Amino acid sequence: MADSATESTNASAATAAAAATNWVQKTEDQEISNLVDGLIIANKDNGSGDGKQDAAAAKPENADPTISVNGSGASAGTASPAPTVGSEEIEAVNPADASLLMKIIRKGLVESKLDLEVQRKDPSSPLHSVKSFEALHLKPELLQGVYAMGFNAPSKIQETALPTLLADPPQNMIAQSQSGTGKTAAFVLAMLSRVDPRKPYPQVICLSPTYELAIQTGEVAAKMAKFCKEIKLRFAVRGEELPKGQKITDHIIIGTPGKLMDWGIKFRAFDLRKISVFVLDEADVMIATQGHQDQCIRIHKQLSSSCQMMFFSATYEKEVMDFAEYIVPNPIVIRLAREQESLDNIKQYYVKCKNQDEKYQAISNIYGVITVGQAIIFCHTRKTAGWLSGKMTQDGHSVAVLSGELTVEQRLAVLDRFRAGLEKVLITTNVLSRGIDVEQVTIVVNFDLPMDQSGRADCETYLHRIGRTGRFGKNGIAINLVDSDHSMDICRTIEAHFQKKIQLLDAENSDEIEKIGS
Repeated sequence: MADSATESTNASAATAAAAATNWVQKTEDQEISNLVDGLIIANKDNGSGDGKQDAAAAKPENADPTISVNGSGASAGTASPAPTVGSEEIEAVNPADASLLMKIIRKGLVESKLDLEVQRKDPSSPLHSVKSFEALHLKPELLQGVYAMGFNAPSKIQETALPTLLADPPQNMIAQSQSGTGKTAAFVLAMLSRVDPRKPYPQVICLSPTYELAIQTGEVAAKMAKFCKEIKLRFAVRGEELPKGQKITDHIIIGTPGKLMDWGIKFRAFDLRKISVFVLDEADVMIATQGHQDQCIRIHKQLSSSCQMMFFSATYEKEVMDFAEYIVPNPIVIRLAREQESLDNIKQYYVKCKNQDEKYQAISNIYGVITVGQAIIFCHTRKTAGWLSGKMTQDGHSVAVLSGELTVEQRLAVLDRFRAGLEKVLITTNVLSRGIDVEQVTIVVNFDLPMDQSGRADCETYLHRIGRTGRFGKNGIAINLVDSDHSMDICRTIEAHFQKKIQLLDAENSDEIEKIGS
């Protein structure tokens, strides 16, 4: 009986070991929504704190040991104190959560309408772009993997970036692109192309700021490398342990900075000087995550001067660029042409209100007159979102609420229901200010106008918010509810910034309301 139990235990251990090493197959077999199932991302009630979470709470009881591990430092770092409304703090955006949601919710590539600006050290050097993956002269197995993923032709960022990333001698790159435009596939293709499978040691490292984002990249890499059986990939994330003295023989390591620093610098499980490609993804999130910037720099210092550097970010603020220029010498820079960020196909209005009840009455009046496909309503705080949800539900509207206390799994469930049209109204805080495209959204309401930490107009968030309507070339409507001199000032500042008229709407006049819907 004891022998039988021992055999069973050994068999279980062998099975677990096999599962742990074969994560490529795991990611092929499971969609990412299953991979994040049950994971709890640390959410900040006040936008501050040290970013730590209880490991036991983050790991569901029935978690697969190869999936429920996490990279060190998996949550957002210390932020400035959040502004308050009354006694309640405005819910801040967790950049890692927002980026993860953007990646997961995409159903295929989003075609960016923004042109790309390309800057290079030698302006006279030729800049190549491609219109087909065949033109890149990829290995047949890689090309097969690209097509198996459903990519028929390169996206705008891919056709511009890939010829540079794959060129010889290797060139460094700093690139900005929206989530969903194919940037992950672009750098993963470059990573896989640079690997020499005959060399049994790590040649590529890819850093992501959180476990969940590393899993996302790993999923893309696993699928793209499906037919490249000789290329080995490995996660460097929390929970992935390395026996003392063991050397890593996998070709590509995808992980978080803390774990990768442990393996490469502390334990010397591989030689950082032999790394030929260094990818830093989600750089803006990395900067917002406590300790990661310093860890990235410490890893970077160990790399050879010939290592190809790839730096990707969805945003392009000065802090991001200062970090990028420190990490990436002599780069080709690809960025979105900001002046093309347009609100041309969105009608913007403001409604004067005295208080919260009048704001609600304005929404009710608008709903009573014009036909609304689906709507997103933005509030500052969870408390306001909950109050508004209760009022609208009481009046017979099908309403969903999305705010920062929900886990990623719960947020996905809410968004999936909204995308499917099961709820017509989505009430949300800033957690959804950017990145989620729902074609049926015809109206966005700013129940509270967006403001920054200092209480000033946040024009970028406004653009992202009302950009949830008017998608896919369609016309949209944005309604701004103004209930104070301060919110009127914010509205005027936004109007001046975008140089687009925000028209006064009398929400008591049904004829006026009817005109905006025509």
